[in-house]
Amino acid sequence: MNIKRTGHILYVRKYKECVAFYSTILKLDILFQNTELTCFDFFGAYLMVEKEDRADYLDLAEGFKKTFSCIRMHVENVMEITLHLRSKKIDVDYQEHNWGIVVKFFDPDGNLLAFKDEETFVKQIKEYIK
Repeated sequence: MNIKRTGHILYVRKYKECVAFYSTILKLDILFQNTELTCFDFFGAYLMVEKEDRADYLDLAEGFKKTFSCIRMHVENVMEITLHLRSKKIDVDYQEHNWGIVVKFFDPDGNLLAFKDEETFVKQIKEYIK
């Protein structure tokens, strides 16, 4: 198998709001875009925000909880990111655990996102491979 690139696709109902969220709140660079999708540079991979067109999803009630996964990004300072998100009026769930620090929040379409401290993640990997 010769994989050339990896990425994530988020199918969303609130396309314009999500594009604005990822470009202005998370400050991701746009690789390309059209009226149906926007592809962002996602730290060596891509994140494609695409207008949902599946009838079974479009027919779900607005409040339906569809979050079955989480996109997590690792940073040096989770609190700095938390303060930034709060300054943009984003509701966040900041947590400190023995395995690390994480802040969770939702995009305008209800997709779960999180930032985690890179330091404890690297520590976990090093302890595992001993």
